[in-house]
Amino acid sequence: MIGQKRVISAAELFDAALTKAERQFIARLTVPSRIQQFLDGLPYGNKTIYRAPLRVLQEQTCQCFDGAVFAAAMLHRIGYPAVILNLLPNHRDDDHVLALFRKNGHWGAVAKSNFSGLRYREPVYRNLRELVMSYFEHYYNVHREKTLRGYTRQVCLSAFDRCQWMTRDDTLYLIAEQLDRVRRYSLLTASMVRQLSLVDKRSSEAGLLGANTAGLSRPPRKKADIRPRGRRRIVRF
Repeated sequence: MIGQKRVISAAELFDAALTKAERQFIARLTVPSRIQQFLDGLPYGNKTIYRAPLRVLQEQTCQCFDGAVFAAAMLHRIGYPAVILNLLPNHRDDDHVLALFRKNGHWGAVAKSNFSGLRYREPVYRNLRELVMSYFEHYYNVHREKTLRGYTRQVCLSAFDRCQWMTRDDTLYLIAEQLDRVRRYSLLTASMVRQLSLVDKRSSEAGLLGANTAGLSRPPRKKADIRPRGRRRIVRF
């Protein structure tokens, strides 16, 4: 409308804040796999700090949540909607956030993780549940327990454009709150959970290859995993 001030988009604010070198660098992130390669090259953060995409680019570090939001921002730059989804474990593990993209009617994902099996997915999955289930065998804690139990409905980050989600760290708290509010979908029945086996040791070690151990969630061992004093202790790991 005439006389109405145009609202600057989150993407425009992001671009305006970039240095020439940063602009040239992200111009090379032209496909989802290149965005994943960039995230894979970043050290996994020791502490949980909410970094907007601009800060991730500047500090060259992130964890899974800010890594996924960064990936969503980069996907948005190459024509995909900025959409994320949260994978939900049991109480003995951390959530894991994915940046989603869809190509030729099939879903793929970009993600930052300490676990090598919880990262990129090619766009070959017919629906979101199928995509999520591709993470199931790779989703385990340091005690080799398979922990994935559900996932959330996807969240479109364009809803946070007025909050400048690409450049303001505090907006990530609003995004996290929205992930907590959206509908959740369960993957396993109680009977399925009771029958789960541990991940074999070799697979567990492979998944943690190159991990930053300081950034790993470490739930206490279950009492059943350790025998009482006076007997030989059997620790599952």
